[in-house]
This record gives sequence, structure tokens and C-alpha cells, in this order.
Amino acid sequence: MNEEREKRAGLVVLAGRPNVGKSTLLNALVGEKVSIVTPKPQTTRHRIVGVLTRGHLQIGFVDTPGLHGGRSNALNRRINETTRASLDGVDLALMLVEADRWQPDDDAVLEAVRRSRLPVGLVINKIDRLARAELLLPFIEACSKRHAFDFFVPMSARREKQFDPLLKEIEPYVPPADEFLFPEDEFTDRSVKFLIEEAVREKFMLLLRDELPYSLSVTADNVEAGPERIVAHATVWVARDSHKAIVIGRGGATLKEAGQRARLELAARFDTPCELRLHVKLRRNWNESDSALRELGY
Repeated sequence: MNEEREKRAGLVVLAGRPNVGKSTLLNALVGEKVSIVTPKPQTTRHRIVGVLTRGHLQIGFVDTPGLHGGRSNALNRRINETTRASLDGVDLALMLVEADRWQPDDDAVLEAVRRSRLPVGLVINKIDRLARAELLLPFIEACSKRHAFDFFVPMSARREKQFDPLLKEIEPYVPPADEFLFPEDEFTDRSVKFLIEEAVREKFMLLLRDELPYSLSVTADNVEAGPERIVAHATVWVARDSHKAIVIGRGGATLKEAGQRARLELAARFDTPCELRLHVKLRRNWNESDSALRELGY
């Protein structure tokens, strides 16, 4: 007769500089695309929880924006505030760094994590990119001199076989619970509306160049999500007059391409047809305005 294991449920925050692989790891752990992924900084702008439930264990992995330096505008300040606030009310911090590439921005993340007084595990990501395997141990030793990390897990976020050692390290920090924090069939705390907005924004970030993606935001209006179809009208907000034509593209080509890519992805994700209508509007310098940020959901 098998003894039933004690139920455990908790929150684990993923902390790291921009583009270190937090969102890729979150999506792989959960098995669903919860967080959008692009090669560009400032892809993640919100606190997003991805939920992993395995038997007796449920972990809400909290994806965070990376701490942003450089030119400070209202959006960057809000993103940094979101990152720091995400360290509150969780049971464990996982700090992600790239193998053999500790950078100044990693120091800023470590300082924020250190101030939280949370137990901290160091996930050394992208080990498959190391020039030589023997570089890993000296890098771990160098990291251990920076902080007394509770554990180290070298891995590649793209390789699912490496998740079991990570989960084994995490489980002792997840507290016992009478009930799970989320329904067992739920994979995120975010709504269909939010997932639509992020899918559209991701497609524009992948299609557009230079600084434009960072002054672009998306809000979804009149979302109807049913078992037979999803219908949504979404507004793409730009901060400058000159950006509007770029987002629309010649003859509407860019707008059409982004909409088509988002529509196909959403239809596959929710296993139902998706009708998506996009409009582009100007909200001058929205990323510099606290009131505009609130209106746009930040």
C-alpha cells in the first residue's frame, strides 16, 4: 500500500537580468506558453505566474521583468518596481545567470535578491553554449564567492530532461499545504485577455526593428472567449506619430502579418478558432506618463 505524500504548494520567483532565459524556463517548466519570448530586452513587462502541478507538488513560478538600467523613463521605472515587488510573498528565489558570463547587471539582480532575505538557488543556464565543459566548475566556484547560494543547478532551459534535478532542489523550500494555490488544471494566473495582448505584442517585437518595440503596447477590448471561438479587438498603442506608419507597414502589410501570426498561435493554444482585429492608435509619449501606464495596464 502506497503512502500518500504530503501536499506542498508555494511560489518561486525567477530573477535575472533581461534575456537570461527566465521566460523560456518558465514556459518549459509549465509546458505551456505563458510568457512571450523574443531576443530583445524588455520583452517581459509584467509579473506572470506559471503553474506546475505534479502529484503532491504545486509550484507557482513567478516570471519577472529583468532589472533595467540605462535611460530611465516611466515605463522602465514601473518595470523595475514590478521586479522588486515580485520578491515579496514568495518562498524561494531562483536567480538565473548565463554559464561563464557574469555581467554587471547580474550584480544588480543579486543585490535585489540579497535584500529580500529569501533562500536563493543559482540556476546556471545555457550550459550547452560553454566553449568547454571544464569551464563550468570554476564558474560555480566564482559564483559561490559572490553569495552563499543555497544550491546550484547547471542546466539548459530548452532541455526538459534537466528539470527533475531542479525540481528536486526546489521541493524542500515549498511549504506543506492543505490545499493547492491554483486549480490543478490551471497553467497561469493570467486571463485570456492578457494572453491575447501579449501574443500580439510579441509578434510586433519580432517583426519591428531598433527602438520601436519598446514604445509599443497592446490592449485587448471586447474579448469573447467561448468553447467554439475567440473574438477580440485589440489596439496597438504607439508613442509617436512617425511610429504609426511603421507599425501598419506598407499597404497594411506589417499589421496584417502580426495579426495573422498572433491569430494562428492563439487558435493553436486554445484549440479553437480565433478572430482578431487590430487597430493602431497614438498615445503620445505613453511610456513617459504614469497615468497613461495605469490606463494601459501597467
